[in-house]
Amino acid sequence: MAALLDLQAVWAVSQNLPPLAVAAAVLGAILSGLLFVRLLSQSVPSIAVQPITGVALPASRRASKNLIPCHDPGTQQLLGYVPAMTATQVRELVARAKTAGEEWRRSSFGQRSLLLKIILKFIVENQEEICRVSAMDSGKPMVDAAFGEIMVTCEKIWWLVQQGERYLRPESRSAGTMMFYKSARVEYVPVGVVGAIVPWNYPFHNIFNPLTAALFAGNAIVVKVSEHASWSAQYYKAIIDAALAAAGAPPDLVQIVTGYGEAGQALVTSPDVGKLIFVGSTQIGRKVMEAAAANLTPVVLELGGKDAFVVCGDADLNMVLPTALRGAFQSCGQNCAGAERFIVQDTIHDEFVRRAAATTAALRQGPASGEGMVDCGAMCMPGAAEKVQELVDDAVKKGAKVAAGGTLPGEAAGGGQFYPPTVLTGVTPAMRIWHEEVFGPVMAVVSFSTDDEAVAIANDCPFGLGSNVFSSSRRRARAIAARLEAGMSSINDFATTYMCQSLPFGGVKHSGFDRFAGIEGLRGMCIPKAVAEDRWPFKTAIPPLLQYPVSDKAFDFVSSLVWMFYAPGWGGNLKGLCGLLACFLPGGSKTRAKAAAGGSKKGQ
Repeated sequence: MAALLDLQAVWAVSQNLPPLAVAAAVLGAILSGLLFVRLLSQSVPSIAVQPITGVALPASRRASKNLIPCHDPGTQQLLGYVPAMTATQVRELVARAKTAGEEWRRSSFGQRSLLLKIILKFIVENQEEICRVSAMDSGKPMVDAAFGEIMVTCEKIWWLVQQGERYLRPESRSAGTMMFYKSARVEYVPVGVVGAIVPWNYPFHNIFNPLTAALFAGNAIVVKVSEHASWSAQYYKAIIDAALAAAGAPPDLVQIVTGYGEAGQALVTSPDVGKLIFVGSTQIGRKVMEAAAANLTPVVLELGGKDAFVVCGDADLNMVLPTALRGAFQSCGQNCAGAERFIVQDTIHDEFVRRAAATTAALRQGPASGEGMVDCGAMCMPGAAEKVQELVDDAVKKGAKVAAGGTLPGEAAGGGQFYPPTVLTGVTPAMRIWHEEVFGPVMAVVSFSTDDEAVAIANDCPFGLGSNVFSSSRRRARAIAARLEAGMSSINDFATTYMCQSLPFGGVKHSGFDRFAGIEGLRGMCIPKAVAEDRWPFKTAIPPLLQYPVSDKAFDFVSSLVWMFYAPGWGGNLKGLCGLLACFLPGGSKTRAKAAAGGSKKGQ
């Protein structure tokens, strides 16, 4: 889910911009840097956390149903073991978080900001160690960890510290027409305990992404990490505990759950969880929603993705290709909002494929924990490489062509879980890879002739998470993006919506619903509570005509109010006013008289 930045592309853009625009961009970058330095220069406590080595002690090399073995996907080296928690243990952690949350909900925004600043300071000062741990646990190269673990997490914390309070303060709302004498507002009340079940592809960010928003909103949080990336959670939990202590926050405010299905089920079905966030497959997402329904626990589902990457014939391939390659191969293609379907106009299709294949063939792949620099790391999930091969084989069998990669490595891979970066052309709807999420390093290229055809191809997909459109005409790119069935669209760039942390993250169709991140995600950590009270210092009471037992003129009174406030013209408003005045004059009710007359006619 990392936002992808290509420095060469940025430099190329600067060459084509007017000097004034370049100067403005440079000034903006300088000002942002100064703000960042100012933040870090504030009196923010430092914390120290002991790194973990990733070398399992001989005495710990025992198989047990109560332990999860953790391996480096790139080398299959045993890193160590973590507990496989039981349902009882998970419920205990939730109970402790609930107690801590009852205290934390009364904390000030100042204390919450301090906590996030402490975390941010540690991240900035310990980037390499955080990335090393993530690389060993998930198989991604260090530079991909820098993008997807560090940069996006820093941006999220920065946004929360700078703007989060603004969106959680009580918000004044219109009281409407008839209630003009009332003051109306929305208060954002913490949900209590947030439960999050997160995947293995970005071990650090997937913990700190929901954690930072939940804590800033005044909640406690319990995060269940994947059994395929649990080793790093020990180190990340130590960071969290140290930050909580330094900020004077309750020590049980954040709980990390390691385990298998039993542990996840206990979290999902806990009656003490006020909101659930699930990031994972569509299949498991359905089961989570079904289990959460027992307690009517609201759920955010961020599920699969198969993002479209539309390249129009007028796009600059020198700009597009580096972005396309990173969109396909970052973290070995294991990204929720990863580009999987490259929809390229027929006038540039062949050149796109030729150049993409040439670069792909030259990419270096190997263990992220090795000594040399690699472009692509390993597949984190056991069996994932074989699944990708099945999809590629099915496509080739039905007529697709492999322009680069496409074959599982042999024993020379050294036992790591690798699949080579692959470029596939001639993909059609008859192939599984057209519809199924690959979640691997495969660039599937499809050609189109018209913009309508490009939109039709992009929307012929069960998923709808992100989308990307490239054209030298911004008007054309926007028009295409507006028609795409997706929760997010980036124009002339890839997945940049995620680096804009004021924006929500989420999709449509089988990619799930509701949102995390942004204003919507932050407020989603709260219950929006409607509050109305008298605007001025006098009491309001029910008019005497409407008090029980109601007056004969009660209906006339209410009807006149409707005419006075809501009639579309002045004549109707005046009619209502006169009707109100008539209700206070001696005489019977017109409505009652009409009703009586009607009844007497029926009697005749």
